[in-house]
Amino acid sequence: MKTSRFFTIPLLIVFSLAPAWAEKKPAIPLATVNFVVLRDENGKPVRNAAVVLHPVQDNGKQERGGIELKTDPDGKAGYDGVPYGKMRIQVLASGFQTFGNDYDIGRPSVDITIKLKRPGGQYSIYEEHPSDKKDQKPQ
Repeated sequence: MKTSRFFTIPLLIVFSLAPAWAEKKPAIPLATVNFVVLRDENGKPVRNAAVVLHPVQDNGKQERGGIELKTDPDGKAGYDGVPYGKMRIQVLASGFQTFGNDYDIGRPSVDITIKLKRPGGQYSIYEEHPSDKKDQKPQ
């Protein structure tokens, strides 16, 4: 009975090479982030608001890609598996000012409450403004 040289290699040598090409990278810690989006004027939930998460680099630049969530009727949204580090959170909802802020995710569970404001009025040079009268000198 003939045997091939390939099959006569001790298995110990083959398995001893495995750690060299199958090294595991350290696990990146992941967090669960829960959001509650409310109206600023009365604290009622904002449903169907878009919550967008973007990782932020050390130099402050936003990375490409991201995660978009939608709030439920209670104004809640959440995501399990957010990597630790700085995240830029933006919230967009019809009839409200866009919200944006950077948060440092460094715990296994993070709860973030966001209060959206209604849009402010437009500034017009044709209207009188109380702050303009204070700056004027008497003639």
